[in-house]
This record gives sequence, C-alpha cells and structure tokens, in this order.
Amino acid sequence: MKQDSEPGVLTGKVAVVTGGGRGIGRAIAVAYAAAGASVVVAARSAHEIQAVAQSIRQTGGDAIACEVDVTNRASVETMFNQAAAHFGGVDIVIANAGAALQRGNIETCDPELWKQTVEVNLFGAFHTARAAIAHLRKRGGGKIVMTGSGSRFRPYAGGSAYTSSKLALWMLTQTLAMELEGANISVNELIPGPVKTAMTGFGATPFPPGEWVKEPEDVVPLAMFLATQPLVGPTAQSFSLMRRPG
Repeated sequence: MKQDSEPGVLTGKVAVVTGGGRGIGRAIAVAYAAAGASVVVAARSAHEIQAVAQSIRQTGGDAIACEVDVTNRASVETMFNQAAAHFGGVDIVIANAGAALQRGNIETCDPELWKQTVEVNLFGAFHTARAAIAHLRKRGGGKIVMTGSGSRFRPYAGGSAYTSSKLALWMLTQTLAMELEGANISVNELIPGPVKTAMTGFGATPFPPGEWVKEPEDVVPLAMFLATQPLVGPTAQSFSLMRRPG
C-alpha cells in the first residue's frame, strides 16, 4: 500500500524525525517534506541524514540534517534547539530511533548489549519527548508519535531487551499523553508491524505466519494520518499496521 503524500497538507509545520537516515524514518521524513513540512532529519549517521536532507532539498522540499545520539540527553536537547533556531519552532515529533542489539537468551546474552537496546528504544524516546515538550508548548500544541512494535504483544526467546523496551515505551506513551493533554500535545504509538529494514535483515527475519511484510513507504499513510489530526484529537492511542496483534 504505497501512497503519495497530499501536497501542502503539512505546509507551515516543522517535523523532527529521529532515526531519519534510513528505513521507516527516511520514508516518513521524505513524505512529510513532500506534504509541505520543514523536516529535521536526525540520527547518528551523518552521511545518511545529510543524503536524505539533500535529496529532499533537491526535490523542492525544506530539510536540515542534525546529528543526534538519542541516548544522550544533552545531544537531544541541542538537536531540538538547532531545529527551533533554524525553522522557528517544532510541531511534530517522530520518536523513531530504535535498535535490537541484544541477541541470545537472558542467560547467555551480553548484558551490555541488553542495556544499550533499552537505552535507545526507551530512554531515547524519553529524551526525545522530554526535550520536545517546551518547543511544542511554544507553538500552542503539537504531536509526538512513538514508533512502537508488535513485539510488545509477543514475547520471543532471544529478544527480551527489545520486547521489554517496547512494552515500557507503550506505558510511557500513555502516561505522557495524560500529562500533556491540557497542553494540546497528543502522544500516540505507531506500530509498523514487519517492515523490510536493516533491523529485520530486509525481510529475512522470521515473522508470524500470515503477517503483512511491508516496505518502509507502506508506513507513510498512517504516519501522515497521525501528523494531520487536529490538536484536540486522538491521544494515548496505539495505531497498528499489524494484521493480528497478540
């Protein structure tokens, strides 16, 4: 289900997309720019985000690349300050940076990789959302979208760090939504389901039978829906592209 962005629907908006150098983040960044948004493409890989931002500008869009380590609070705050200084503010935040570094059962896995996975998926989203709040308040409201995972429904051997972090991320999403409801800031979860990205070996990872294995661009329509909802719209909700949760 690939769909072009509606031209102009995000004109005047500024979107920050972490994990924006490739995969789902790249697809969302490109689509938001095509819909008129000014986009901050953020990730650790400088060459990837610069390539995405340049591609957006070459097709008539407006984008900058910002290096960021989402596990580092100061790095995230600096990125948002750069975004606001360049574009005048922030309206939409896609907390998409993610990792699945831990492999192997709890008994045998590398505890450091377990910790790093949680730091990216949970603490990275926490730092991103926390740093965004002041900027969104200045605009009178906005949207935070957390990239979740269907793995929070399905424990599997060898993936404890990833599944635990994504389940905790869902609770963070709901709690933050409650805290920000009076500020017109919605906080929702987007579950892409299986997508052909580097994290999944471009579709080589075994998925539950019958699941819809998507291209990154197939996530765009749902990401666009969430970005275009009214300020007083859905919040503390999970929106999923999985065929069968649980």
